[in-house]
Amino acid sequence: MSRRVRARRRRAAWGGLAVLAGLILAFLIASGSFDHAIKELTLPLHHEDVIRQQAREKGVDAALIAAVIYSESKFSDQESSAGARGLMQITPEAAATIARNSDATSFELKDLGDPEINIRYGTFLLREYLERYDGGEVAALAAYNAGPGNVDKWGGAGLSVADIAFPETRAYVEEVLEKRDEYRRKYAKELGY
Repeated sequence: MSRRVRARRRRAAWGGLAVLAGLILAFLIASGSFDHAIKELTLPLHHEDVIRQQAREKGVDAALIAAVIYSESKFSDQESSAGARGLMQITPEAAATIARNSDATSFELKDLGDPEINIRYGTFLLREYLERYDGGEVAALAAYNAGPGNVDKWGGAGLSVADIAFPETRAYVEEVLEKRDEYRRKYAKELGY
C-alpha cells in the first residue's frame, strides 16, 4: 500500500472520529448532560444528602462542608502521607477523639472510609472549630488545616487570611472560601439553598 493511500485512510479515520465526537458532544449538550459533565470535572459533588443532613444537624454551611471535601480530597476516598483518611481527611487521632466526644457507639479506623461517617466526623470537627473561633470561618479553616495551636498563635477568632503564617495553610483557606462560593452558586438546589 502506498504512502498516499495510507495517509488518505488515516485522514478519513480521523475525520470519522471528529464527526463522531461532534455528534456525541451535540447529544450531551442537547440532553443537558454536558453541563453536568463539566461540573463533575471542575467542581464535583457527591454525597449531597449526607452533606445536607450534617449541615442541618450541626449548623454548618453545606457549601462550606462541600468546599472542605473538595480541598481535602476532591471527593475521592484516599489516605494522606500523614495518615489522614477519607473524604474530609480525618487523622486516626482526631477520629478517636471525635468518636468519644460525639457519643459514637463504636468506631474502627476502617470506618473513615465510609463517606457518611467521614463527613459526619469532619463536620463535627469543623463545627468545633467554628464554635472555638466564634464563627470565624478563616480561623476555623486554618485550624482544620494547621491545627488550633497555630491559629491561636496567629490571632485566634479575629484571624484574617493575611495573618496566616504558613503559605500552604493560607492557600488552603483561600481555596476553601473560593470553592464555598462556587458550590453555593452551582449547587444551590443540591445543597438545600
